[in-house]
Amino acid sequence: MAGAYVLPKLPYTYDALEPSISREIMELHYSKHHQAYVTNLNKALEASAAALSEGKLQDSAAQLSAIRFNGGGHINHSLFWENLAPASSPDADIAAAAPRVLAAIEATWGSFEKFQAAFGAALLGIQGSGWGWLVREAATGQLRIVTLANQEAVVVGDTPILGVDMWEHAYYLLYKNDKATYVKNIWRVVNWKTCEIRFTGQRDDAFKVLKAQASI
Repeated sequence: MAGAYVLPKLPYTYDALEPSISREIMELHYSKHHQAYVTNLNKALEASAAALSEGKLQDSAAQLSAIRFNGGGHINHSLFWENLAPASSPDADIAAAAPRVLAAIEATWGSFEKFQAAFGAALLGIQGSGWGWLVREAATGQLRIVTLANQEAVVVGDTPILGVDMWEHAYYLLYKNDKATYVKNIWRVVNWKTCEIRFTGQRDDAFKVLKAQASI
């Protein structure tokens, strides 16, 4: 099919985020879990297109659930990888890398620490699998925290600034059922430069990492 999706290139090595995220987790998360979303998305898109070409609307429509789930998985993970950076990187320093995001956070929540507490509570409040996002609202330009179940993608119109994966495969090999420590430690490897770019740019800019490649 034309326009098949592929894994985006990781901007760091598998072990670059240790000890917050282990090499084993990163390798499995990226090469197995994210790859599965991409593979299944392409299969569903191909099946949908083939059914439409044969005039079988009902069979094409039957693929929508798989497209939504796996497409969301590809979108969320592609954004997530760019939201991370080694703790030693200057991009992990919010004051230096994201002054406008920091100012907006402080204006909204009163302090960065209060924002961390609010975001952490939202993440730990997710029942089952899902994602937590800091987004910029399209209508107001204001920041807000949203949580989404499973692989639902960021709400249409909102710009994703910072996302955290709360599926078990993102943390369980290292943290077991201690989600709170995972949430605490992930702050050390946030790529605030990416957040600043997304915050100061347009919504479409955030999704440039999503690319359909040549035919397969």
